[in-house]
Amino acid sequence: MVEAVITFGAILTAITALISIFLVKMTSKVSHAGYYPNLFLGLVGILLILVAPIAPKVDFGGAGFGGIGIACMFAAAIGFIISAILDSYKNAEA
Repeated sequence: MVEAVITFGAILTAITALISIFLVKMTSKVSHAGYYPNLFLGLVGILLILVAPIAPKVDFGGAGFGGIGIACMFAAAIGFIISAILDSYKNAEA
């Protein structure tokens, strides 16, 4: 199960990072659109973790709802870091 969660997390991190990089590069300096995919993924992760104890045992790709929720929250955290770094370089006045 751990391997499946790490795989889901890595795939979601790559997808979210690419979307965030694209949105940060293509929007204006005052836009926060680069953070929206990460926010959405974090909320989905929280919802999946909250549903995991209630729902019956569901196994998707070797991980349950809780594992996929943890992978989503991991991907959202890394995506927020990448978006914040790119946004800060975009808004630098140096």
